[in-house]
Amino acid sequence: MKLIILLSCVVGAVAFTSPSPAFSRGDSALAAKYASKLKFVPLIKKADLPPKGSATSRVAGGLAICVAVDEKGGIYALGDKCPPVNQPLSFGKVRDGTIEDPVLGTRFSLKNGSVVGKWCPSGIGNLLGGLFEPLGVPTYQVKQVGSNIEIKVDVNAKFNYEADYWNGVLDAQGKANGKYY
Repeated sequence: MKLIILLSCVVGAVAFTSPSPAFSRGDSALAAKYASKLKFVPLIKKADLPPKGSATSRVAGGLAICVAVDEKGGIYALGDKCPPVNQPLSFGKVRDGTIEDPVLGTRFSLKNGSVVGKWCPSGIGNLLGGLFEPLGVPTYQVKQVGSNIEIKVDVNAKFNYEADYWNGVLDAQGKANGKYY
């Protein structure tokens, strides 16, 4: 019985974490509708930064961002979703130039977002990690402007990600072209 429950949990996790086939295709139907537009946008006030050796989360340019401060006071910005199950990276511990996934134990480099050490080394991580290839997190350039920290992001990334989704939802309801089926 325990085995059946465990297998059900694993299958459920895979179902909710595997990329959608629509987003894994490389066809022209999913081509970007908006040109990439890299721009510095406000991220966090310097006074609101977390203490050294910790992290917090923010939204900038429509993206979930993990703001990490290392032991020396260096400020880093990474994507706030830990692969493979997308829990917040901002809950992780910052040490030795890395931030550790709070659930599965994977450590990511603060500088380039790559996996450092073993992929998913925790108990449940060993089970789930074997189902997925090691994958890093995106990193972003930061700069200080006065008393604010800004981050360089593609401000059209969210629009491009959602472009086909919203069209598909509206089309399924018969509203994409203003007519009903």
